[in-house]
Amino acid sequence: MLLIFVVLYLLASIVVGLYFARRVRGAADYAVAGRALPLSIVIGTTFATWFGSETVIGIPAKFLEGGMSDTAEDPWGAAFCLILVGLVFARPLYRFSLLTINDYFRERYGVAIELFCSVVSVLSYLGWVAAQISALGIVFSLLSDSAISPFTGMLIGTVVVLFYTLFGGMWSVAVTDFLQMIVIVICLTAIAVIASNLAGGPMRVMHEAHARNMLHFFPPLETKRILFFIGSGVTFLLGSIPQQDIFQRVMSAKSERIAVIGPIIGGSAYLVFSFIPMFIVASGYVLMPDELPVLIEQDAQHVLPTLVMEHMPHVTRVLFFGALLSAIMSTASSTILAPSTVFVQNVLKHFWPEMSDRQELLFMRTMVLLFTLLVLAYSIAMDGTSVYDLVSSSYQLPLVGAFVPLAAGLYWPRATNRGAITSIVFGLATWILFMSTSLGERFPQQLAGLGMAIFGMWLGTVLTPPQSKAERPSSEQ
Repeated sequence: MLLIFVVLYLLASIVVGLYFARRVRGAADYAVAGRALPLSIVIGTTFATWFGSETVIGIPAKFLEGGMSDTAEDPWGAAFCLILVGLVFARPLYRFSLLTINDYFRERYGVAIELFCSVVSVLSYLGWVAAQISALGIVFSLLSDSAISPFTGMLIGTVVVLFYTLFGGMWSVAVTDFLQMIVIVICLTAIAVIASNLAGGPMRVMHEAHARNMLHFFPPLETKRILFFIGSGVTFLLGSIPQQDIFQRVMSAKSERIAVIGPIIGGSAYLVFSFIPMFIVASGYVLMPDELPVLIEQDAQHVLPTLVMEHMPHVTRVLFFGALLSAIMSTASSTILAPSTVFVQNVLKHFWPEMSDRQELLFMRTMVLLFTLLVLAYSIAMDGTSVYDLVSSSYQLPLVGAFVPLAAGLYWPRATNRGAITSIVFGLATWILFMSTSLGERFPQQLAGLGMAIFGMWLGTVLTPPQSKAERPSSEQ
């Protein structure tokens, strides 16, 4: 019955996605849903894009291993990233009426910066999408009691997500995200209530977590621990901002007001509901006290599935896999679409400038297929890497290479092309140096790269000869 439910759910997702694919008439419909999404859909797609396999499986594992202080990057950094986008970045970006975030880099700094940031963006999505594909393999293996191998499970899940993303683009992704958000909220809340009742109430669960010092958010007051704590939080908080998946949700809104409010509400909801999987695994200290330490030592990612499958009523299995599949598919579809549109719009069009809108749409769909195959191969190659680590490693590159040029371009009128280039060179060089040497063990590589990127932007800009108003890019005038 559980497998039948999952099959029906996957088929329903495909049907809904294909139904809304009928609205795709051109590249703008495919990339940003024709800038026509209402507030409810923008909130839903923002929330569901962030609520992926790392939220259901990765975050609880980190919480069990190191407590709340190990979750600074996700959910805290991830949630406040969306809120920051709504408060600071959504309004000015929405007014540009562009298809991709890298269109802004071209308008502000020129083609060279656009191409570099596009490559950075595409590469950064590999880890995030690979985490979702890997989780799909785990899900189908669990569902079939290992009759389906993780590899076969990855293939099945990938085909389903690819199917509706390929044809419907942002329209299908946004609507299915909204529906999947509803499933996530209902199912995880129901599981939390059931777990709480079985464990003797929420206060009993909180007491167990508190007794193990799992609820302390800030690390000990040691310089190194604090620096790495800040570095972890900043990675997702700022590194996700210059990315296409967020930009698509901002630009898909049908008004500037919705573009601002949607990410704020979506981010706030994400923070609240991301605590539910942590609460559920904490109930494991009551429901399976002997088994839990062994599972944490072997692989903490297996705690939540084991708890649901072996220590809770049968109905929770349906709820759990409904929530997990919704989380994975919503994130996977969004993060497959984003780099594909970036590659066509900001790389391929430079080699084929006379590309028609119809041809652009065809190439976007082709890139969705090719990128999906690339991610599948990457997922296989990275087998054994935790879901949380796959996601967290994805955003250091845009943090040190793209965030500073974006923020400076929007809010520092003096920022120049030379400043952007210097920022990128200084940021990346420092990041690579710290990552490849023992320096990264003493100071967070992402903070070092970000600091030098800021310095590089200032230095390159102040060393740029003054330009007349006629010589400046249109966005600076």
